[in-house]
Amino acid sequence: MSDSSSTRDANKDETAEAIPFGAKFTQSDQFMTIFREGMALVEDTAAYLDGDGRRDSKDLLPPVSLAYATESMRLTTRLMQLASWLLIRRAVNEGELTTEEAKEQEHKVRLKPYTEDLTTPGRDELPDRLKELMHATARLHERVVRLDDLIRSERDGVVEKAAHPLTNHMERLRAAFPGDDTP
Repeated sequence: MSDSSSTRDANKDETAEAIPFGAKFTQSDQFMTIFREGMALVEDTAAYLDGDGRRDSKDLLPPVSLAYATESMRLTTRLMQLASWLLIRRAVNEGELTTEEAKEQEHKVRLKPYTEDLTTPGRDELPDRLKELMHATARLHERVVRLDDLIRSERDGVVEKAAHPLTNHMERLRAAFPGDDTP
C-alpha cells in the first residue's frame, strides 16, 4: 500500500509537458504542403493578374474597375506577407535562420486576422477567377495566422504546462474518500 501511496503523491504535483505543436508542425510534411500551396497561389495570382486579369479588367465599368484595382492590390499584399512568413519558417527548418533571426524577421511581416471588406462597391461583379484567388488566399491566410499565433505563444512562453487531464477528477475522489490510500 505504501508503494501506491507514494506513487500517487509523486504524481499529484506533476504537470504534463506541453508539446510545442506549432514548432513541430512547421517541421512536418503538412507544413511543406502548406508552403507549396502558398507558393503556387503566389504564382497563380501573378499569372492571372499579368495575363487574363489584365484583359478582364479592361472590360469592367468604372466602379467595378476600381474594385478590381483595390482587391487585386489587397490580394497581392496579403500574398506577399504570407509568402514572406512561409519562407521565414522554411529557412528556420532548413537551418538558414536561427529562431532569434526569424523572430527579428517576423516583425516585418504583418499577419493580422483576415477581415474581408464586403462593402467595396462593385465587388460582386469582379471576375470569377479573381474572386476564387481572393477566397483561396483568405483560407490560407487564416491557417497561417492560427499557426503563427501558436508558434509565437509557444516561443514567448504564453503556453503554460498543462495539468494532467485527470488531476481534477483525482482531487475530487481524494476529497470524497479522505482516508483511502488506494489508487
